[in-house]
Amino acid sequence: MKVNQFDRYKFQPFIINSINKLGFNEPTEIQERMIPLVLKGESAIGQSQTGTGKTHAYVLPILERIDPSRKEVQAVICAPTRELGSQIYHQILKVIEHCSPENAIMARCYIGGTDKQRTIEKLKVQPHIIVGTPGRIKDLMNEKALFIHTAKVLVVDEADMMLDMGFIEEVDQVAAKMPTDLQMLVFSATIPDKLKPFLKKYMENPKFVHIESKNIAAENLEHLLLPSRHRNKKALVFDSLVQFNPYLAIVFTNTKKMADSVADYLIEKGLKTGRVHGDLNPRERKRMMKQIQDLEYQYIVATDLAARGIDIEGVSHIINYELPTDLDFYIHRVGRTARAGNSGIALTIYEASDEDALNRLEKMGIEFKQVDIKQDKFVELEARNKRKTRKKQEDDTDKLAKSMIKKPQKVKPGYKKKMQFEMDQIKKRQRRLNRGK
Repeated sequence: MKVNQFDRYKFQPFIINSINKLGFNEPTEIQERMIPLVLKGESAIGQSQTGTGKTHAYVLPILERIDPSRKEVQAVICAPTRELGSQIYHQILKVIEHCSPENAIMARCYIGGTDKQRTIEKLKVQPHIIVGTPGRIKDLMNEKALFIHTAKVLVVDEADMMLDMGFIEEVDQVAAKMPTDLQMLVFSATIPDKLKPFLKKYMENPKFVHIESKNIAAENLEHLLLPSRHRNKKALVFDSLVQFNPYLAIVFTNTKKMADSVADYLIEKGLKTGRVHGDLNPRERKRMMKQIQDLEYQYIVATDLAARGIDIEGVSHIINYELPTDLDFYIHRVGRTARAGNSGIALTIYEASDEDALNRLEKMGIEFKQVDIKQDKFVELEARNKRKTRKKQEDDTDKLAKSMIKKPQKVKPGYKKKMQFEMDQIKKRQRRLNRGK
């Protein structure tokens, strides 16, 4: 019988049962390095890309340390979006459902878009562990309904996203109400300079765990480039989706307005298309996520809200309608596909102004294949930078030819024509040599 690698942590039986049911056999790298630190009560910063298993890196050891006999809040988990908060909460529920009735752990999720008054009424009994958006947690604290001064653990998930969305101040206000000997666990794909003052305020000599991505993007992911060449980009998206006939595709745009515009176009063309962006009200977002999870849509148009913090299963294709301003988001976007050993395709529709961004992505290790749609089919084109290479070779040949011709001390009539003729001869010979290589 194969030994489960999680056995080394000596978790309680309910956690071991849930690990077996979830099909986990060995910890991911971030789990292997973070779980012992969390169990010891140490503060730590975990830096890793999305999809590395960081949720269970803190959920499992925190649940191990919860004392069900104490009817008070013992751990607080802050998430930047309602969707991410809901996902973390459901992961916790999957673990605690294996608790025995006499040692039951109570978890609650507090996010915007839910009935605040009903939530307050239910808080007559304080849960052991809470997950939520910082704004809603702060509201419940201010209403004197939620008491977090008893909690010894605070998790800040997707901290850089929290900073980008302007929620770090609310997290600060939550942390300020917690004990001075607080164990803080911060998880983030990047650690921006603007985040450092907050970390320094609450974390004294934290352990730092940085998981270097072995590959910047999944090995079984194909990166395609489609030049727009002044064509209608929405029509190119439609044609691409028809050619792909995906299991589930996400089309990424940079703005909510563009997401609506592209979604409306695809719907007009007869594709049943969902949309995910920040302008949807809470009820619409909840309904949309349920419809997506129930596979009611084959196509989704989204802003970068869906690139991080929202786990949509079964994505086979990604289309970048436009490249993100922050190129890290390219990695987050394409990371929605080619997961759990499956293959995936990421297509980027690009314009001439995107050349610099594409060069930077190539330096980061992304290998692109250039394609186009001709007669309703994808055809492979020569590499995007091949033309540049050829032009450079021609320029180098010009320089070589000039250097090989000595300018006479006295220039005779017709010298320029003669020099040009000699250069042309040298260039012809050089081209023949280049072709022979």
